[in-house]
Amino acid sequence: MKFTLSWLKEHLDTEASVDEISEALTDLGLEVEEVVDPAKSLSAFTLAKVQEAEQHPDADRLRVCKVETDEGLKQIVCGAPNARAGITVVLAKPGDYVPGIDVTLSVGNIRGVESHGMMASERELELSDEHTGIIELPSGEVGQKFTDWLAQNDPTKVDPVIEIAITPNRQDALGVHGIARDLAARGLGTLKPLKVEKVAGQFPCPISVTIDADTQGEGGCHIFAGRLIRGVKNGPSPAWLQDRLRAIGLRPRSILVDITNFFTFDRNRPLHVFDADKVKGDTLRIHRAKQGDTLVGLDEKTYAFSDGQVVISDAESIESIGGIMGGLETGCTEETTNVFLEAAVWDRIQIAHTGRALKINSDARYRNERGIDPEYDLQAMEDAAQMILDLCGGEASELVVAGEVPDTARAYKLDTDRVISLVGMDIPAEEQRRTLEALGFRMEGDMAHVPSWRPDVLGEADLVEEVARVASLTKLEGKPLPRLSDGVTRPVLSPMQLRERSARRTVAALGYNECVTYTFIDQAAAALFGGGDDAHMLANPISSEMSHMRPALMPGLLQAAARNQARGFMDQALFEVGHAFHGGEPGEQHVQVTGLLVGRTGPKDVHGASRPVDLYDAKADAEAVLAAMGAPAKMQILRGAREWWHPGRHGKFCLGPKKVLGVFGELHPKVLAALDVKGPAVGFTLWPQEVPMPRKSGATRPALVLNDLQAVERDFAFVVDADVEALTLVNAAQGADKALIDEVRVFDEFIGGSLGEGKKSLAITVRLQPTDKTLKEKDIEAVAAKIVEKVTKATGGTLRG
Repeated sequence: MKFTLSWLKEHLDTEASVDEISEALTDLGLEVEEVVDPAKSLSAFTLAKVQEAEQHPDADRLRVCKVETDEGLKQIVCGAPNARAGITVVLAKPGDYVPGIDVTLSVGNIRGVESHGMMASERELELSDEHTGIIELPSGEVGQKFTDWLAQNDPTKVDPVIEIAITPNRQDALGVHGIARDLAARGLGTLKPLKVEKVAGQFPCPISVTIDADTQGEGGCHIFAGRLIRGVKNGPSPAWLQDRLRAIGLRPRSILVDITNFFTFDRNRPLHVFDADKVKGDTLRIHRAKQGDTLVGLDEKTYAFSDGQVVISDAESIESIGGIMGGLETGCTEETTNVFLEAAVWDRIQIAHTGRALKINSDARYRNERGIDPEYDLQAMEDAAQMILDLCGGEASELVVAGEVPDTARAYKLDTDRVISLVGMDIPAEEQRRTLEALGFRMEGDMAHVPSWRPDVLGEADLVEEVARVASLTKLEGKPLPRLSDGVTRPVLSPMQLRERSARRTVAALGYNECVTYTFIDQAAAALFGGGDDAHMLANPISSEMSHMRPALMPGLLQAAARNQARGFMDQALFEVGHAFHGGEPGEQHVQVTGLLVGRTGPKDVHGASRPVDLYDAKADAEAVLAAMGAPAKMQILRGAREWWHPGRHGKFCLGPKKVLGVFGELHPKVLAALDVKGPAVGFTLWPQEVPMPRKSGATRPALVLNDLQAVERDFAFVVDADVEALTLVNAAQGADKALIDEVRVFDEFIGGSLGEGKKSLAITVRLQPTDKTLKEKDIEAVAAKIVEKVTKATGGTLRG
């Protein structure tokens, strides 16, 4: 939203400077984005007087002028047809920057004649598009600054332009009068009362207006008013109106069109004018378009409508897109003598849908879809009609109206104590009431009646916000909260949040890079990890590649790895901590800690330290993370993970057959191929919520347990069937005496020889760690017997002799 300082002062009686106004606007929530002061770009130019003007010896269209300046008599070559002796001009000296031609002047040589500067035209100084000749001033002293002369004789040319950003809830600030109201409430001046016009109709309007039943009210048009003004003379607008529109970036077109643009920005009131002689029939009808209807708009583009979009038609065809853009067929031209002026209140949602569908961004749409003042509709007809009569002549008909002004009346209680509880500011009750009244609210006791131009005020809290906004939130003072208790404050994070934080820090310390991927992925990737069904499908996905909620974090990490590999980064360590979804209902989600290793352990090395990553890398990292989350030191490693893991190269961390804390291993080759990941790729997925919580919670760590008793190791070799897993044997040996057995590991495997077909030998080392007394031979033999018994029972094998 742009406006000039002089335009603002037509609504606000103020002596505030541009800087003061800009600061106040930003503080009020109408953030100033830019202030353009033309005086700054014109400050270098001075007035001069042409003493002589002679024909250039080598050019028919050039004159060599002797110009009196504040630095003496200067020679300037000029090609303007009006360059002659005796006129006062605007001088640009060598070294001055001329904005209209984007040139910094220097002493020039034009056809053999030196030129010390130039005499500027209006376009060269960006004052207008006029470029037929140099500026001729009716008065002025030689050496006087051009900006000083403009300030005295034509102040609109040096009028600062302020541009503010409008948030969607402040549609009232889309008009200069609304901005002035806010500044007056802040105390930067007095709001000038609006002049209420009343135009008496001289004759019945020959064009009637109607609204179809299915278009009346919500979802269509609330009220449609119009009147004919005949005998007008259209043409260029007066200079003051052209200057005002040009300053805010609009190109003046004609008086009739410029008047509608003026009201759009002055009062936030879009209007439209039809050339009445081009309207077929005697009725303008608001109705819903049908599929296939078309209109050539004022921008000369053809628009095709869909069923239900609201348009304005005459007896033969559509002539306007309701509240968005008029049609070229009935647009006003210089030949227009009879004009039909209309103003309507449209449904905001309908305007937004139609404008988006037709891809039209107009000032009318921008304001109508955010909301205008519905109660100003009929008065706008009076004000605009009077302006047309003043500038174009003619006589106006009586008003014709279809529909009615929507009822926006509502009131909320002003609780003056809530300013402290909601905002923390101590504002006197009378000051709060004065603020609301200055903003247009009508106070009746403690009830504040909301003005029709503020559809954003919808409750008591909004009243408090208005009071605090005008009082300035910069006056808030920080105050320490009172101490509620003398004891130790409770932890801010829950135990599960602390566990997630520990996991995140541990994985990062292991050298992994954290990823934050989308919680929704494509159906194919989700199906690879047990998802992709209808329960996980989004009703309104933002793209086909984000159609389902992720059943696991691993697909997102694999897709990230594939993208990095496509850019030449082959060795990666990625992890993520986040939610995965095992169902489509609220609460059917869980936290996962997932890590992924791809490629090699490091760059190629002459000493052979680099190698492909394997499942033991993933196992070691997963165990470190589990330890950080408080998992027990002794866990079983079992198989039987889901199908996206390699069937023979993975393991599950378990506390019993049903309590699974996590899984590690290689990813299945089919999964890697489907996601275009070049292996090897190993990883782990841990479930923090499955890790048992400690029985006792406290800030202190448990005492360090050291054992000075000698540990004992014994080796066993068992002959088992070839299909018996080593893990089964290890778990059986570990369960022989959980208190005494500290570790069991496989150190040898032998197949063939005298063992026969279908047999193999597995050798294990069992480490016994006593805690209360040194082990004797009989104690060791007893444990060894239990180990043999357990392994034999679990595997069907025998102790190898």
